[in-house]
Amino acid sequence: MQKQFFLRKNFKTASASATATTKMITTGKLYLVPTPIGNLEDITLRALRVLKEVDLILAEDTRTSAPLLKHFDIHQKVFAHHQHNEHQSSNEIIRFLKEGKNIALISDAGTPAISDPGFYLVREAVKNEIVVECLPGATAFVPALVNSGFPTDRFCFEGFLPLKKGRQTRYKFLAEEERTIILYESPHRFMKTLEEMSIYFGADRQISVSRELTKMFEETVRGTVEEVKTYFETHPVKGEFVICVAGK
Repeated sequence: MQKQFFLRKNFKTASASATATTKMITTGKLYLVPTPIGNLEDITLRALRVLKEVDLILAEDTRTSAPLLKHFDIHQKVFAHHQHNEHQSSNEIIRFLKEGKNIALISDAGTPAISDPGFYLVREAVKNEIVVECLPGATAFVPALVNSGFPTDRFCFEGFLPLKKGRQTRYKFLAEEERTIILYESPHRFMKTLEEMSIYFGADRQISVSRELTKMFEETVRGTVEEVKTYFETHPVKGEFVICVAGK
């Protein structure tokens, strides 16, 4: 239960002084700040400025974000905001925003709320008429899509497919999709996903698989589902995967 009130404990003194002058303080702003998906050079100058100027930073995993913040000499207080505590902590965050504090939300990599925590907090901020500003920046599916060679004028982003319930139904629905389909997948489920794609999309459906984007061993493999599956049977299945599927 103590973790649910991490913000209250650490900002007790600040809250007391802020409460006395609430009427004099304008509402703070919630910033959604994209972080590099691999290469640290991909962070923007604007993102660095915001992270250095806000009153506190919310991170999906403070241990993952620590090296990034240290590298760029950012010393703001950092608190955990992830899928397991976002509902409990959001009320505290909204309160501090109303007291005039500016807060930045970052995920482990990429843009917050894209297959990462963030949606719920943004929705609550909007409900409370708090200004939300999302900075442009790194996200994995855009370079994977552009690099795939598939049509980019119309596409659908599905993120991670359901693990169990509804997975088969989703495959059947997507099998009829005419737009380019974008999926995320983890390395330990990747080969199984290719097998399922062969069943529902057909072994001859064209796909493009990108892994380790922006990193040293970045790789994009294009071909039919069967060809890509054969390739990865003899090559490393490591890193996070972005799978682009040609529309029907």
